[in-house]
Amino acid sequence: MNTAFSLAPLFRHSVGFDRFNDLFESALRNESGSTYPPYNVEKHGDDHYRIVIAAAGLAENDLELEVERGVLTVKSGRREKSAESVTYLHQGIAQRAFKLSFRLADHIEVKGASLKSGLLNIDLVREVPEEAKPKRIAINGQVRADEKPVLEG
Repeated sequence: MNTAFSLAPLFRHSVGFDRFNDLFESALRNESGSTYPPYNVEKHGDDHYRIVIAAAGLAENDLELEVERGVLTVKSGRREKSAESVTYLHQGIAQRAFKLSFRLADHIEVKGASLKSGLLNIDLVREVPEEAKPKRIAINGQVRADEKPVLEG
């Protein structure tokens, strides 16, 4: 049974959504494949978002956050063993390295991050610049009396 399907009809009527297409394809392939550590993506209003990552046992200097070309990456290296000799009878708190990547939509900016009670909170906000907001375009310079022309000439 073939479970693959084509997104071509969706993109037939769109221009400039190459990253969107890549996002769908990577989701279908499950490129990241990582479920560690567990995390939530929350929406706090129309333009405010938060990523919450379970970072039990990690300190601020164990974590690295980076944004490059619209991708937020959260990394942690393997924790160093403590100087004291410990024998674990049960070790349920993972201490392995991880790397999580989140593709950010256009105009999404990271506003800050905090580590509190074992949870890493990354606050994001959508800030659409004025030039990217919708505009009314005049056709042949004909604008109704109650409107201001946006494009002239």
